[in-house]
Amino acid sequence: MKVLGISMGRKNQNCDIVVKQALMAAEEAGADVKFINTMNMEISHCRGCGACSAGLSKGKQIRCILKDDYLTLENEVLEADGIILAAPVYSIAPTGQLVNFFGRFGAAHDLAGATMEQERREKEGIEPLDPRLFKKHYVAYISVGGAHTPNWVSMGLPNMYMFGMSTVMKTVGQIDAYDMGQRTNPVFDKPFMDNVAGLGKHLAESIGKNFDDVSWYGEEGVCPVCHNKLISYTKGKGTEVECPLCGIYGKLSVEDGEVKVSFSDAEKKRARNTLAGLYEHQYEIHGMMDYVKRNMELHKDDFQDLIRPYMDYKPDYKN
Repeated sequence: MKVLGISMGRKNQNCDIVVKQALMAAEEAGADVKFINTMNMEISHCRGCGACSAGLSKGKQIRCILKDDYLTLENEVLEADGIILAAPVYSIAPTGQLVNFFGRFGAAHDLAGATMEQERREKEGIEPLDPRLFKKHYVAYISVGGAHTPNWVSMGLPNMYMFGMSTVMKTVGQIDAYDMGQRTNPVFDKPFMDNVAGLGKHLAESIGKNFDDVSWYGEEGVCPVCHNKLISYTKGKGTEVECPLCGIYGKLSVEDGEVKVSFSDAEKKRARNTLAGLYEHQYEIHGMMDYVKRNMELHKDDFQDLIRPYMDYKPDYKN
């Protein structure tokens, strides 16, 4: 079993140290491990060019045409069985390099879309997609922030969770490593480092298990699927709330002065990090094309007149 450690922080600093601590524990548990620091890797943002989708429809493999280090990291992620990812949190959310990566990786490797495409290729006798797209991946997250106050890193773990959502990676646990400023260096805090090692060991021991049999490592969140603390409420919906990450609906109640949120088993099974949840999105996308074709047909005579003002509008400061 291969466990990949990814640090998106400065070399030999906090992110590197916690990832290596987790990798050492995973290696001791029997894993074959590898470490990558991405600080000097060039990972550009998605340009929305559509080349990966166009190539896919023509029987090619999923491939981004931007030639940078994203391609190297993409290959390493697909090759691994388990992944330990640490990213620094500078302004409430993780570093932009992580967002750049999953912006290109996520939608392109959507498991529902890949499964539908694979079925089409089998019927038409086309070269199958890379089998690594369909293997089980297990992942653990460590959000690393200097702030002593947890709400200054509140979007660290929720954003990191999107790294493995579209590929249905099984998140086995996570650690919100805030307060790194007062720790000064993680090696000074043995209980903390023991906790990080526990996460690495748990990841290694989870690989190969059925997802439903994997226990959770770390603090329990409000959502029973992603274990994060975010809940959204829409006015007029009564006691209905939603996990904005998983897209599942629950019921809010107050019992003995404590706020509680409950989710049905049916909702849990349609979370966005499940194949069923991803299929919902695929059906939604495919359904949109009917509306696009209809509206373009309705406006075939006036579309150019409607769009021209925006094409010609190129303002700049006068002074």
